[in-house]
Amino acid sequence: MKTALGVLNEVFGYPAFRGQQAEIIAEVVAGRDALALMPTGGGKSLCYQIPALLRPGVGIVVSPLIALMHDQVAALTELGIRSAYLNSSLSGNEAARVENGMLTGGYDIIYVAPERLMTARFLALLDRLGREAKLALFAIDEAHCVSQWGHDFRPEYIQLSVLAERYPEIPRIALTATADSETRAEIIDKLSLHAARQFVASFDRPNIRYRIVDKDNARQQLLAFIRAGHLGEAGIVYCLSRKKVEETAAFLNQHGVNALPYHAGMDASMRRQHQDRFLREDGIVMTATIAFGMGIDKPDVRFVAHLDLPKSIEGYYQETGRAGRDGDPAEAWMAYGLGDVVQQRHMIDAGEAELTYKRLAHARLDTLLALCESATCRRQRLLAHFGEASAPCGNCDLCLNPPQTWDGSLAAQKALSCVFRTGQRFGAGQVIAVLLGSDSERVRQWGHQNLSTYGIGRELSEKEWRAVFRQLVAMDYLEIDHGGHGALKLTAAARPVLKGEVTVSLRRSVEVKRAAKEVRRGGATQGLDVAGHALFDALRVWRSETAKAHEVPAYVIFHDATLAAIAAARPQDVAALSGIPGMGAKKLEHYGAAVLAVCRA
Repeated sequence: MKTALGVLNEVFGYPAFRGQQAEIIAEVVAGRDALALMPTGGGKSLCYQIPALLRPGVGIVVSPLIALMHDQVAALTELGIRSAYLNSSLSGNEAARVENGMLTGGYDIIYVAPERLMTARFLALLDRLGREAKLALFAIDEAHCVSQWGHDFRPEYIQLSVLAERYPEIPRIALTATADSETRAEIIDKLSLHAARQFVASFDRPNIRYRIVDKDNARQQLLAFIRAGHLGEAGIVYCLSRKKVEETAAFLNQHGVNALPYHAGMDASMRRQHQDRFLREDGIVMTATIAFGMGIDKPDVRFVAHLDLPKSIEGYYQETGRAGRDGDPAEAWMAYGLGDVVQQRHMIDAGEAELTYKRLAHARLDTLLALCESATCRRQRLLAHFGEASAPCGNCDLCLNPPQTWDGSLAAQKALSCVFRTGQRFGAGQVIAVLLGSDSERVRQWGHQNLSTYGIGRELSEKEWRAVFRQLVAMDYLEIDHGGHGALKLTAAARPVLKGEVTVSLRRSVEVKRAAKEVRRGGATQGLDVAGHALFDALRVWRSETAKAHEVPAYVIFHDATLAAIAAARPQDVAALSGIPGMGAKKLEHYGAAVLAVCRA
C-alpha cells in the first residue's frame, strides 16, 4: 500500500516533508476538508498532488491562472504524473479528449479554470465521476481570490461553494499564501469550509532581504540596485501604470539590463510570449503591473522591486514573495515617496467601490505606510500584521543599518504650522518651498513670502523635509485631502503637537552602500569547490538545452538546488544519483544517463 512519504520519495525525489505538509496531506487523504495558509515557496502544491495520487479517482485543481496551467502540467508530466488542463485555450476536440480521459481513469490530476468548472457541461461531468466514485478531491488554489475586499478578487470564485453542496463527500482543500484574519474568515464563509481544519504556517520568508529607500529619481535608483548585485539575474519590477511599465523596460534595456514589459493593455500573444521568455530564459527582468505574477512558479527570481507603492501590505507581501522561491537569498526593494501615498489615496477615493471597502483600503494602505516609515525591523512589523510575533530578523535594511532617530518635535511644529498658515490647500512641495524661504514664482503668486512660517525651516534640506512630511502623514498628524488635489490637512492629533504636549521622534534615513556579495551568501552553490562550480555550470547548460527541446522552463527539468547537490556529490552511477534530492524515479529514468554523462565528462 502506498504511503504519502513513499510517494514523496519515489515520485518527487525528496526525503522528508517540510513544516505541516504531512499533517495537511493526512487530513485530505482521510477525506476531510482543509484550509492551508503557507508562504510562497512553502510547498503548497504537494498538499493536494500527493493526496490526489493516494485517493481513488482524479483530483480536480481549480486555478485562476490559465497562462500557467501548461507549465504546471508539464512539470507533473516530467514526474510521471498523468495530468492535463481544461481551459479556453483548448479546441473543442482537445477538451473532449481530456474529458473522455477523466471518465476512463486516464488522469491523476486535472487543472481547471473556475469559469470552466461552473459550466453545465463540466458540472455534469463531475456528477458522473461522483456517482462512479472517481473523484479524489477538489483543490482550490489561490483561495484568497474569493475575497471581495482583496486585490485579486475573482467573482467566479464565490460560485465555488457549489462544490460543497453537490459533492459533500469529496474532500476540499483551499490554499493561499496571502490571507490576513479577515480574508481567512471570508474564505471559510464563501467556500463553506466551516468544518475544515486550518493550517497556518509561518509567513516568514527568512531568505528575503527587505529594503525600502526614499524615492529620488527612482529609475536611476533601480538601476544602481540591480548593478550592485543582480546583473544577469531574474527579477520583477512592479509599476503602477502601463506607461511606466513600458518606459521602465526601455530604460533598463538602454542601460544593459535585459528587460521585458508586461501589462493588461498589451496584445495577449505578446504577453504570453514575454511571460514564456521570463519563465524559460535566464536573467530576464520583467517590468509589470500587478497583472503579472500570481502563481508564478519560477524559483530563481532573485529580486522583486517596486517603483510605486503597492495597494496594501497584503499586496506587498504577495508580490515580494515571488522572489527566492528556491530558498536562496533574494531581495525585496522599494523606492517610496509621499507622492505615492497621494496617488494611492486618490485612486481609492476616486474609485466606485462602496464606502466600507474604501475605509478598509485606506486602513490597509496605512499599515503599509507604517511599514515604510518604520524605524525598527521591517520583517517584525510585516509578520505582526499577519498575527505572528517575531524577533528582529537581522536581514532587513533597518536591522543591518539601524536608522538614527531624532527629536523632531520642533520640526513637526514648524511643518504643521506651515500647513495651517498656507490654508491647508497645498501639497508638500509648496509647503516645503515656504519653509525653505524659496523665491519661486508659485510662492510669490500666493503671497506666501509674507507668512510668519516663511523661511523658518532652512535648517533642513528639501529631502529632509520630505522625509518629515511622510512621517507626519504615517503618524496621522497630517492627512491628504483628495478633493483638494492632494492638499495636506491637519488631523485632530496635530493639536497636542502644536501645543508642545507631545514629543515627536522621527527617523533619519542613512544611505549605506553595500557590496554585491553581501546578498549572495547562502545560495545553492555555497560550499562548492572550483570543480563543483564548473560541473554546476555544465549541468545548467545541459538543463537549458533539454528544457528548450521539451519546450518547458528549465526549472521543470531540475531546480538549481538539485543541480547543486549533483555538483557537490559528483555521482558516477545510477545508485548514487538516485539519492539526490529532487531526483524522482521518472526523472532518473528519463535523465539519469545524460546527467551521469555530464558528471563523467
